[in-house]
Amino acid sequence: MSGLLSKERIIAPPGFNRWLVPPASIAIHLCIGSVYAWSIFNPALIRVFGVVTPAADDWSLSNVVWIFTVAIVCLGLAAAFAGKWLEEVGPRTVGVVAALCWGGGFLIGGLGIALHQLWLIYLGYGVIGGCGLGLGYVSPVSTLIRWFPDRRGMATGMAIMGFGGGAMIGAPLKDWLIKTFYSAPDYLGPITQVELVTQAGRRFAQVAGELREITVIGANDVANMIIPGPEGVYLVNTGTVGVAQAFVALGIIYFFVMIAAAFSYRLPAPDWRPEGWVPPDEEERAKRMISSHDVDIDQALKTPQFYQLWIVLCFNVTAGIGVLSVARTMMTEIFGTTLPQLVDGAFAATYVVMISVFNMLGRFFWASTSDFIGRRTTYWIFFALGIALYISIPYTAYQVSVSPAVLWLIYFYAVTMIIFTMYGGGFATIPAYLADIFGTRYVGGIHGRLLTAWSTAGVLGPLAITSLRDSASATAINDLATTVDPAAFQATFGAGLDQLQTLVDQNTVTIANLMEIAPAGTIDPTSSLYNTTMYLMAALLAVALLSNALMRPVDSKHHM
Repeated sequence: MSGLLSKERIIAPPGFNRWLVPPASIAIHLCIGSVYAWSIFNPALIRVFGVVTPAADDWSLSNVVWIFTVAIVCLGLAAAFAGKWLEEVGPRTVGVVAALCWGGGFLIGGLGIALHQLWLIYLGYGVIGGCGLGLGYVSPVSTLIRWFPDRRGMATGMAIMGFGGGAMIGAPLKDWLIKTFYSAPDYLGPITQVELVTQAGRRFAQVAGELREITVIGANDVANMIIPGPEGVYLVNTGTVGVAQAFVALGIIYFFVMIAAAFSYRLPAPDWRPEGWVPPDEEERAKRMISSHDVDIDQALKTPQFYQLWIVLCFNVTAGIGVLSVARTMMTEIFGTTLPQLVDGAFAATYVVMISVFNMLGRFFWASTSDFIGRRTTYWIFFALGIALYISIPYTAYQVSVSPAVLWLIYFYAVTMIIFTMYGGGFATIPAYLADIFGTRYVGGIHGRLLTAWSTAGVLGPLAITSLRDSASATAINDLATTVDPAAFQATFGAGLDQLQTLVDQNTVTIANLMEIAPAGTIDPTSSLYNTTMYLMAALLAVALLSNALMRPVDSKHHM
């Protein structure tokens, strides 16, 4: 088996068509890039017991978003290790191990969902699957840079394009699988026809002579159901949300696709170069900040340029990955209550797909563009434009809350799509930037080390957006509670305002059902839950802009 996977076995013969290599790279990245469609799982994972809406014992949004975070952290750590390993064993071996980890991680995660053991999902999808992400991510990059020394930006754009596009296929596939395996819980009838009891913040109803836990779906909750159903009372733990079965199916699919792609890898001979290609002269290299010297992996860590690029990647990723982790939820929360006739679950799922489309297009467009305008200029555009766009989102959220109009939805859609072209472009351009600064010989290993910035961003982004959202949500609920009639609150929830926090902790009281009894003219605060996050992301991009502006060539003492 080691012979079949060895680096020497995949050296391409003379006359090999280099354009046969990108499809294998893109296939692997399409599989692992489905991680960007994680938010498709969020509505299902927070409703495993309740199915139609979260029940008291269901996981919180923060719980499940952190699964995505762990996966990204392990991606970066695995890539840091695999970069140097890749140079030793070759991309086929690394690709096979990536397939085993990514596919196996889904299977273990599916078992965790079925058993309602959160730690198993963290272990399977987060740790093992995350390692598969890192291994699968680095294997194509250095390979394509070697095949396309004449177009480094385009090469890395092709290598990483699939990762950005993974959600384009993954999102509808995941959504379809969840809905295929979905089974609605038992429906007891409209709330007016069911006698409810509240105990310790939980809602119960008499069914066949015994108290059974229930959930209540109001008018504001219907749009957030996985498959819309009637308003009223549903029995907890009587249906299935379909997400465990979806995990198992995806694990099997991704494993076989990645294995086939890994066995399609080829490497160029050490002395190979494209026919007719002449390396750029010294003047052109200096102009584009392209080094004619190589820097060893360990030596690169001793340069300020490595850490400047680390900051550039980390903060660019932080600004986008937090939004990616909750994209579907964010769309429904900002626009679902203000424009419910347009923004429902299907619209939000399509939004995730479009993020993937623009993420993918941005990876190829910006990386290719950087071949002409230079890497530093490309990143300057990312950060200057990104700051302006992130700052504009809170204004959009406010406007749609006080004056709902499709125009604001269109603007938000356009702004976020532009942001995600630059998010994807940042990923795709960074390997070429590294090759310019440190040379091509060890770019795979250096790139792997730099991806620890992605791990850090994988923590910072989701942590920021979930923490700030939870804080904003708690504030909004408390503010709304002061406006409602205590008698109406008691009648609706079966407990007084003095038990507000207990009711909130058990998912009985939410912003949506408080708005149903709030005074007429009350502005729904849901659309403003992400405002503070957007200002924070703009500030991080400002720091990254400064780091990029200070970039200079590596001192000659670090050259080999």
